[in-house]
Amino acid sequence: MLNAKLWRHFDFWLLGAVLLLCLFGIAMIRSATLTNEVLADTANRQALFLGLGLAALIVVSMVDYRLYGAAATSLYTILLILLAIVWLIAPTVFGASRWIPIGAYNLQPSELGKFIIILTLGHYLITHAEEAGRFSLLVKTLVHVGVPVLLILFQPDLSSCILYGVIWLSLLWSMGMRFSHLLVLTGVGAVVAVIGVLAALASDEFRYIGLRVLNFLYPDPNSQQYRESFYNINQALIAVGSGGWTGEGYGQGSQVQLRFLKVRHTDFIFASIAHEFGFVGAVLVILTFVFIIFRIYRAAQLARDPYGRLICLGVGTVIFFEVFTNIASNLNLLPVTGAPLPFISYGGSSLVTFLVGIGLVQSVILRHKEIEF
Repeated sequence: MLNAKLWRHFDFWLLGAVLLLCLFGIAMIRSATLTNEVLADTANRQALFLGLGLAALIVVSMVDYRLYGAAATSLYTILLILLAIVWLIAPTVFGASRWIPIGAYNLQPSELGKFIIILTLGHYLITHAEEAGRFSLLVKTLVHVGVPVLLILFQPDLSSCILYGVIWLSLLWSMGMRFSHLLVLTGVGAVVAVIGVLAALASDEFRYIGLRVLNFLYPDPNSQQYRESFYNINQALIAVGSGGWTGEGYGQGSQVQLRFLKVRHTDFIFASIAHEFGFVGAVLVILTFVFIIFRIYRAAQLARDPYGRLICLGVGTVIFFEVFTNIASNLNLLPVTGAPLPFISYGGSSLVTFLVGIGLVQSVILRHKEIEF
């Protein structure tokens, strides 16, 4: 049983901000699906996922985060098994095989894996702290992250692959990665990226990824490929621009309600927010995310040991990167990768796992001081 005195440190401000975004997300999902009978139940399903996620948050926060480090090998093995199951048996939906059907719930292991990688990679770095700054540690950890990334790449799920790389880089940097090693990685990464785009263009399975990057870098509005690839982006820009200062009103956005904006309840939900609540509403959402990320990084500073600090740093990095990527892609500042807007976009696996991440942060906060008897 968790010592009652620990709950005095529970960050209710963080939980309140997260819960506010979750409830706002359910409201936006309802608005985005008002005119679509097929999607009529999505808001109710998201509410059920929120209940499940909050329960998971409490359970995860009750467990001492150091126990997750002790179970790092088992967690890593479970992740690889789940990703292998996806590769072998997952059904294909919209050209991707990412979900394991479990009754009415579709489990997406790559989402859960974001936080498993934080726990396992963080534990590996702490137990090999004497190697910090060595190139050998960089290579070993790259293999640690590279194996699940390879399995995720064939789903395909480009956004998760990139995010795993960001997690790896941020944790290594916090442990003292040398700047010279970073330069080497940047050069290698640039070469691999160019080769990857060329290989994607030559592959039937991954051509859409290559075309998406190529059209972003060298747009040709007169080409059929551009019009097909950038339809959603163009509609998102129209939605954001027509929102003005205060928006067209909840449930009143023409781009949303007339379905010009596709996947408006998932990838492009930020455009829906800007369209119906305008610049003011979009800024308030962004400021709420800033507050959440600030509280998470604050928890990293309060952590009583390096492992707790790495957990909070990793969770904060995941949320920051996902928010930045989603909003930037909605504004055509980055290619669309399919990254969700945390706590707001529709998706059971996404919502539950983000709340699990908040539970990990709360576990660190609860134990940042010795128990007082």
